Amino acid sequence: MNTKLTLSLEGSLINKAKNYAKSHNTSLSKIVERFFSNLQNDNKKKERDLSPVVKELSGIIDLDLQIDHKKSKENRLIKKYL
Repeated sequence: MNTKLTLSLEGSLINKAKNYAKSHNTSLSKIVERFFSNLQNDNKKKERDLSPVVKELSGIIDLDLQIDHKKSKENRLIKKYL
């Protein structure tokens, strides 16, 4: 079921969007519809892209937020090469 949606945008942006839609042989409504559809799919895709092993292991390590990890790495490299 289609429902009407009213958006308020800058006039120049609307003109650019209409020109884009026309040059791609589609409607502005269809472009907006695909955009909103992709927002939902992006979240699902991010979860799908992870392998089962990564999904299982994600979140099991608690990092100390007080540690400056870049500085820690720098110190290890200094000790290693000096």
